[in-house]
Amino acid sequence: MSGARHVVDGRTVYVGNGSGHPGEQADGVVFVHGAGMDHTVWALPARYFARHGLRVAAVDLPGHGRSDGPPAESIEAISGWLVAVLDALGMTTAAIVGHSMGSLVAYQFAVSAPDRCRALALLGTSAPMPVTDPLMNAARDNHHAAIDMANTWSHSTGTLGANANPGIWMLGTGERLLERAAPGVFHADLKACDTFAANPEDAVRCPCLVIVGDDDMMTPARAGLDVAASLPDARTVRLPGCGHAMLNERPNEVLDALISVVLGR
Repeated sequence: MSGARHVVDGRTVYVGNGSGHPGEQADGVVFVHGAGMDHTVWALPARYFARHGLRVAAVDLPGHGRSDGPPAESIEAISGWLVAVLDALGMTTAAIVGHSMGSLVAYQFAVSAPDRCRALALLGTSAPMPVTDPLMNAARDNHHAAIDMANTWSHSTGTLGANANPGIWMLGTGERLLERAAPGVFHADLKACDTFAANPEDAVRCPCLVIVGDDDMMTPARAGLDVAASLPDARTVRLPGCGHAMLNERPNEVLDALISVVLGR
């Protein structure tokens, strides 16, 4: 996926654009990745929406991928950073799509900057999003066990068999992505998730989509359904037999669901 580097608050930020060439007035869609990941997880939807005329911004969060660090310490801080990124891109409003940790960022963005968020999609979400002590401690120590735990728990048992999309080794892909993260980044992300607390008085005013995997062990389906129930204008899509790594396990179904909210169809 092609993209460009931008300077936000004196630091380089990398933004994938899905290899598209839309006009400056085109509708925007912003993709926010999960803990320890980067913009490449959004390759399929980013390219799809870019080819359908939207301005795509698949961001590398601070300290991730090709963006300068350090990583942000809280979901609120990342949300504020995302507002600054949109300002740098000249993107007034956008549909905000987030997976896992990115779903918390997307939610907080919709709450904090409601006039900038025209639609919201939360994938593999939970609020709160607690992190188990073994995973947190291993990530703190930069031990590979953290990668092993997160990667295994993110995939359903069905990933041990064939993938409907040829050429994809799902477990290997997840492992390599997490291994590319700089020391301390994964732990900072997990801590931001673990300490985030949604304010029950906050309101989301835009159309919402919540996608849950029925076999998700990281953010169980019931947690995502609870989030959807708390939103006034939310549609829910359930993916049977799918784990947390839904962008790997069910990329086509995820894209089909995103089209409905991002393009308003």
